[in-house]
Amino acid sequence: MAQTKLTDNVQLPESANPSRVIIAVGVVGVLASLVGVVVNYEQFLHSYLTSFSFFISLSLASLFLVMIHHITRSSWGTTLRRIPETFSSYLWVFALLFIPILLGMSTLYEWVGDLEGRNVFYQNLAEYKSPYLNTPFFILRNVIYFGIWGYLGYTLYKNSIKMDETGDWGIDTMFRKISAPGIFFFGFTLAFASFDWIMSLRFDWFSTMFGVYYFAMSFQAIMAVLIVMILWLRGKGLLLNTITRAHINDLGLWMFAFTVFYAYITFSQFFLIYYANIPEATLFYYVRMEGNWQYVFYATIFGRFVIPFIVLLNKSAKANYKVLSTISVIIIVSHVVEIFWLVMPSLHDSLTFHWLDVATFLALAGIFMWLFFFHFKKNSMVPKNDPKLIESLNKH
Repeated sequence: MAQTKLTDNVQLPESANPSRVIIAVGVVGVLASLVGVVVNYEQFLHSYLTSFSFFISLSLASLFLVMIHHITRSSWGTTLRRIPETFSSYLWVFALLFIPILLGMSTLYEWVGDLEGRNVFYQNLAEYKSPYLNTPFFILRNVIYFGIWGYLGYTLYKNSIKMDETGDWGIDTMFRKISAPGIFFFGFTLAFASFDWIMSLRFDWFSTMFGVYYFAMSFQAIMAVLIVMILWLRGKGLLLNTITRAHINDLGLWMFAFTVFYAYITFSQFFLIYYANIPEATLFYYVRMEGNWQYVFYATIFGRFVIPFIVLLNKSAKANYKVLSTISVIIIVSHVVEIFWLVMPSLHDSLTFHWLDVATFLALAGIFMWLFFFHFKKNSMVPKNDPKLIESLNKH
């Protein structure tokens, strides 16, 4: 195979850095959210949990993608790997962002508070689940989650940057040694985190598939985010010869594959609960498929599966950047909407939008994207000394 070398500028130019706008958006969101803490604390917590669950899902899916890339010794995604590496490098920051949720546990989670006014069934169920659903163990579990994720994300990113600086290909072996057990711990921690953060909002409901469901929706969304990010970079004239049509086409294929996987997992969870017809299990879907919540339910079905599946089924659609970017944006928006649909019915019986939903989203979006560009501009946008880079550059 003919040798190829990088011909693009691999440093993000200051003219393309949107950090000032991002900071302004973030500051507005933070200030509005602080007002919301005083005005409507319960609404703030639910809105914050929704936004938190959305943004951390992108970082967690990025971490999984990076580890899969390393343990399979994949070359196709080497040129674009720095983007998910950067997203996952600051997972430790989410431990700090989780503090408002810890402080508001008694407001968010019914199992923390006093169930004296509830019926005997709820009181007995709370006692039955108390060995797992109790405040000290909840805090300990989350310390473990963020410790594992923070270590994996930062270590893989730090050593990738080190390879850029030293050209030491021995680091490639270290990647696999970290990622192989990392995948194992990631699977367990992600599943239990989704149980803790979202599923336990209704402690009387349970689904053993919820962890896989949260993962499936997150991984589909990160493919869409990567496509949007790469097309944005290309629109700025960056990495045109480095991240090629072949790489973008592969991302489109991944997004299509996980659109199908997401639908399979989502329907399987719904069908098993529907078929079993256990009252405490079906109540979760009953609340979310009645009244005007049902419109959100059907909107996510179309936004996350029907429209992407039909459009991306056509091979030419994955080569059309306008179509691909439009579908990606639809999936990202649907991801936000679906998490909103999972969280908010625990607060509102009917579909209700609140200005704090926007405020908390802008606050965390500002922090999330500012951290990304802060790291992304400091180092090469491509792992320039990776041993698989040449093969990736020659991908057609």
